[in-house]
Parts: sequence; C-alpha cells; structure tokens
Amino acid sequence: MSYQTYQKRTAALAFAAALAGSAVLTAAPAAQADVVDVNYQCKTPIGDKSAVSPIDIKGVRSGSSYKLTMSWQRGVSSSPVELGKGAMTPSAVIKVGGADSGTVAVSGAANAAAIPANTPIKISDLSGTYTPRKSGKVTFTAGVLTIKALGTTTTCTPSNSPGPSLTLDVTASGGSGSSTSGSSASGSSGSGSSGTGSGGTLPQTGPEDSVIALGTLGGTVLLAGAAGVLWLTRRHQAVRR
Repeated sequence: MSYQTYQKRTAALAFAAALAGSAVLTAAPAAQADVVDVNYQCKTPIGDKSAVSPIDIKGVRSGSSYKLTMSWQRGVSSSPVELGKGAMTPSAVIKVGGADSGTVAVSGAANAAAIPANTPIKISDLSGTYTPRKSGKVTFTAGVLTIKALGTTTTCTPSNSPGPSLTLDVTASGGSGSSTSGSSASGSSGSGSSGTGSGGTLPQTGPEDSVIALGTLGGTVLLAGAAGVLWLTRRHQAVRR
C-alpha cells in the first residue's frame, strides 16, 4: 500500500470518528413541552361555569430541584362584580406522573390590575418547586385551579382528562420519600407530594444532564478515533523503517 493511499485511509478514519461524535451529541434528548387545552369546570359562589384554556408548563433546573411555571393563555371563570387590584389570588396543583407520582403546589401574585365585571379572569403565571424522588421520564399535568377573591373561593377542575403539558427526563438526588415541599414564586410555601422517588428536569435539567453525559461520550469517541489514527500512523512509519 502506498503512503498516499495510507494517508487517505487515516484521514477517512479521523473523519468517521468525528461524525460518530457529532451523531452522539445530536442524539441528546430534550424536554418535551406541549400546550394542552384544559376544560375547566368551575364551582363559583354564583353557580357553575366552564371555560377552556390552553395550559403551558415549563421547568427549569435549580440545583437538585426544578422550578415549574404554569401559564394560562386564556381567562377562566368570571366575577359578577369588578375585582380591584390585588383582590384575586390564584393557586393550583400540577399532577406528577410517569416515573414519579404526586402533586406540586404552585401559586402566584394577586392581580396587578382591576378585572372588570363579567370578564374572564386572566390567571397570572404560577410557580412552585419540584424535587425528584425517582429517576426517569416524569410528566406534569394541569390539576385543580383555586381562585380566592373578596372572601370567596372558586374551584376549577379539569374535566377532559388533559394530557401532560411537560415531560422531563430527571435524575433523583438519592434517597426515598413520599412528599416534597414546594415554595411558590410569591414566597408562600405549599406542600407538593412527589411520590416515592425521583424526578426531572424542568428535566433543562434531566435534559442538561443527558447532554453532558452524551457530550462526554461523544468526546470519548472522538479521542478514540484520533488515538486509532495515531497508532496506525506510527505503525506504518515503523514498517517503512
């Protein structure tokens, strides 16, 4: 085999190793998020009401936990009288499924502006903390919404068995348990049980861990390919001598 042919083959091996590393990196899984229509049936002080709102849940990793943020894209329920600024306070629960189980309590700030009478109530973003107890793919689904205003309580329950708005591939920090404490964005705390074990990330968490692990694997593939090329080059040089 000529030296030029050998050089071409070693270059091809290096290129193949680079492609293998890139393939591993691009195969890294990501969190799956979907905007899901939730049909809320609300029990209000003046009777039953219903409304459909698209719900979005996002997760961001923070240490060994995830900050979950639940967003409503359309108002639900309404009030027969105007609700002044700060008169309405919302809270909700997010159901945890898949590899883990339980609920996460989320809450948010009171309404920043007055809400006119007989107008759909726009819910502000609600946040809470989820701590994984088990590793694997964990789902997050909209649960019961509670609205407190002017000394009254309205409870809205999903009636259409909505699917998960978020799926994360999470890694538990270790240990087992049946519940976690979730702190809301507004500073109040709520308890959210997360089952006997493990969660994810906002998975940006589980997914980030996967990216790091796969990135390491991709780097190993690249180094292995380079080492193979170097060994073949040195072997060829030794044969020529």
